[in-house]
Amino acid sequence: MPLECGVNIPEDDPVRLLNAVMERMDYRRVWAAYSREGRIEYSPKNLAKILMYGYMKWIISSRGIEEACKDHIRFMYLLEGQKAPDHNTIARFRSKILAREAGQDLLRQMVVMLKKSGLLSMDAVFIDGTKIEANANKYSFVWRRGTEKKVGKVQAKIHEALPWILKKLGIRFHVSEEMEIRHLKKLRKKLYARIKEGGIQFVHGKGQRKTPLQKALEQVEEWLAKLKQYTNDLHICGERNSYSKTDRDATFMHMKEDHMRNGQLKPGYNVNTATCNESLSCIEIQFDDTDHPYGR
Repeated sequence: MPLECGVNIPEDDPVRLLNAVMERMDYRRVWAAYSREGRIEYSPKNLAKILMYGYMKWIISSRGIEEACKDHIRFMYLLEGQKAPDHNTIARFRSKILAREAGQDLLRQMVVMLKKSGLLSMDAVFIDGTKIEANANKYSFVWRRGTEKKVGKVQAKIHEALPWILKKLGIRFHVSEEMEIRHLKKLRKKLYARIKEGGIQFVHGKGQRKTPLQKALEQVEEWLAKLKQYTNDLHICGERNSYSKTDRDATFMHMKEDHMRNGQLKPGYNVNTATCNESLSCIEIQFDDTDHPYGR
């Protein structure tokens, strides 16, 4: 076998075209996605090449790509003399680098390059989509509308009970129309200071009588924990209407087999693709869906 493995690859082989196209791309965002600490063992450009070529050959798993880099001459050609990367290196590059904005930037560059070369006319773009069920627990749903109602109930309880509690303890504290987490933290700090000044000991268990300060502190802690949980749930939902606790990227929706829309909602993804001139020009995963109990 010659030292230059490219000698055995035909001039019109697709791997040469892939290599030439990816050599023209800008990898500055890919490099910027790496941490400044430590050493980069493999060129991100070469890792992107072997991933792309692996997808072209339907080699998806990181272990499969690792084996291909050891056995297939075309993968060796893309690595430019580097040894075959470990499957952990490939998996980390795919999940931590390409899964972010850097990977989307490479795909955008590819579309622009195809457009400039005349391979994409953009006169007619064909869009299709499908729903894919997620590998998540179907009973792990969190609904945005339901969470917002829970927040409203907690706020109502705070406005009803907190002024009376503060008046009983003789503590001056402004109860705003919407008590935020930072407000409750400030009140909790004030209660702790009052407990420390009075030398009050916390009691627990049957037959123990709690002081009004301890009861007030426990009540504030309970409200604070609930608001933190509901705020986190709303943050995970984002613009979606629901999410799964076991797969936070999944949204609950009706699947294709449920054409009568009378079945159980399942966690899944709504994947849309756009093609132009037989080229895949866009992949979009939509996490929102209108088929849930609380409407859009």
